[in-house]
Amino acid sequence: MSGWFVYIVRCADNSLYTGVTTDIERRLDEHNSDRKKAAAYTRSRRPVSLVYSENCPNRSSACQREATIKRMTKLEKEQLISSKTDK
Repeated sequence: MSGWFVYIVRCADNSLYTGVTTDIERRLDEHNSDRKKAAAYTRSRRPVSLVYSENCPNRSSACQREATIKRMTKLEKEQLISSKTDK
């Protein structure tokens, strides 16, 4: 698959971080590395692991979906993650 992705990673403290990217593997590596490209939130909560991703046709729709997910409660996010892994 190509294009844009919205993703959720689970941090070492069990919190969830949501973001967008065009390359999930690269972004996950950035979150887990000491490079400056790691998000400030995940930098102190390593390691992180990918628990959810969905493909979006463009950056705009990925950012809109990210905003929707960020407004969800943690329980709603956990249900989203479970629904994707149950399939």
